[in-house]
Amino acid sequence: MLSSIAIARKLKPTSLLLILCWAPALWAQEPVDTAAIRLIREEGLERSQVMETVFWLTDVYGPRLTGSPQLDSATAWAMRRLESWGLANVHRERWGPFGRGWSLEHVRMEVTAPVRFPVLAYPKAWSPSIDGPVTAEVVRFDVEDTTAFATYQGKLQGKIVLLEPPRALKEPFEPLARRRDAEDLLSLANAPASGSSTPRYSTEVLRQRALAQRRLEFLYQERPLAILDRGYRGDYGTVFVDGADVPTPAAAFWDVRFGPWATNAQVIPQFTVAAEHYNRIYRLLERGFRVEMTVDLKVAFHEEDPYAYNLIAELPGADPEIGDELVMLGAHFDSWHAGTGATDNAAGSAVMMEAMRILKTVYDRLGRKPRRTIRLALWTGEEQGLLGSRAYVNQHFAELGSWGQPPRRLKPAHEKFSVYFNLDNGAGKIRGIYTQGNEAVVPIFRAWLAPFHDLGAATVSLRNTGGTDHLSFDAAGLPGFQFIQDHLAYGTRTHHSNMDVFDHLIEDDLKQAATIIAAFAYHAAERDARLPRKPLPQPENTP
Repeated sequence: MLSSIAIARKLKPTSLLLILCWAPALWAQEPVDTAAIRLIREEGLERSQVMETVFWLTDVYGPRLTGSPQLDSATAWAMRRLESWGLANVHRERWGPFGRGWSLEHVRMEVTAPVRFPVLAYPKAWSPSIDGPVTAEVVRFDVEDTTAFATYQGKLQGKIVLLEPPRALKEPFEPLARRRDAEDLLSLANAPASGSSTPRYSTEVLRQRALAQRRLEFLYQERPLAILDRGYRGDYGTVFVDGADVPTPAAAFWDVRFGPWATNAQVIPQFTVAAEHYNRIYRLLERGFRVEMTVDLKVAFHEEDPYAYNLIAELPGADPEIGDELVMLGAHFDSWHAGTGATDNAAGSAVMMEAMRILKTVYDRLGRKPRRTIRLALWTGEEQGLLGSRAYVNQHFAELGSWGQPPRRLKPAHEKFSVYFNLDNGAGKIRGIYTQGNEAVVPIFRAWLAPFHDLGAATVSLRNTGGTDHLSFDAAGLPGFQFIQDHLAYGTRTHHSNMDVFDHLIEDDLKQAATIIAAFAYHAAERDARLPRKPLPQPENTP
């Protein structure tokens, strides 16, 4: 990363105000324990165990779909590892009920006529088995509005349905992976606090969503053998796949309990097909060929325990006045099933586990315990709607309202909470932190990042960022933050894809992230006051 002086030389004079905010004179306003930082850096950068941890979470225990036996095995292993490091109160904490688990045991798909070729495809999670192999005709389902339904009524049962038109692919002349550059980081640092994290949708988007629901309802009535899509991204064999779609009552559109994991859900088998293979099948149909495919799918449902579990461990606080106050680190432990859940989010989980190991080692070397309790939480159900973290906040800190609404009631532990730090934007190294519009923490975080400018982390942004577990805390009026990370190939190749595997992790990035997060947790646990808070969320009009 360029130094602040080098960046300043490349900027217009109006941009120099940002550089001044990095000046060491401002860091002095918030104490930084340089002796502890030295120990944290030594342990995190020179004696790291993060790659060993992430190997077990991916190659051995990946993927980790919520409710699956594989997730249970990963949790049991992680608990043993945390206990071996000397962490206290290591346990699973139940939430739910969630529903049923699901495991993929076998899948095969091939075109058998008019030509024969294998098809790269993955079933969507919670698709049922197909008692196969079964050969069936492939048909298009070209529906732009509900008036087209009559064309297909009574003609889809037992067929394999292509849900959407082909997707035009463009050759990748731009890099597939990238790091944040100085201009990008400057833009984040200068950005004003953004608005709500609750999504806003245009009239056209809402119309398309309503049409998609009507199409889905129609298909479920017609009972095809399987539904195929080609995803909205992915090429060169990268397939992005998550959960099966089920019709959702209009009144419950925003209720995450209505999903294919529900114990009473009736699901049609669904697959996401590699775009190139999907397009080839579609072109054959367009030219008038009769296309047949053979499909074989074997899955297992797990309904013995409808509950799900978060993993909790901690370093107990020792200060007689603030030892029961709480600093939390977290990441989601669950993943989707096509890859091994490496960048999303074994990386974040392994980094947070490593941060706790670093902290335990450093406190032992210092001969004392943290002032506040430092608690690790590895969440499940994140991929289904932040379910695990939201349940945890409900259980401990506040009765949450609907998304975008203020909490209905605060619990006593709400007052004892200091901060939650989250990591879940891929496996790239930390470049700074989002503050969720909390201006009071800006000088604090600048001071805590100061010792890590040489590792590329210097940016504090007022912006909100969404889509992950810090939002559960933010919704309760608690300080919850996600770190700014390098993009790498997270959005283009690994996020929810079959390429989300160990090989796309960068060791130095994970070591850097664990080291910085350990330092943030250390300072949050040791400072005299809890971190400042924003005002409680105000009611919003949500769609």
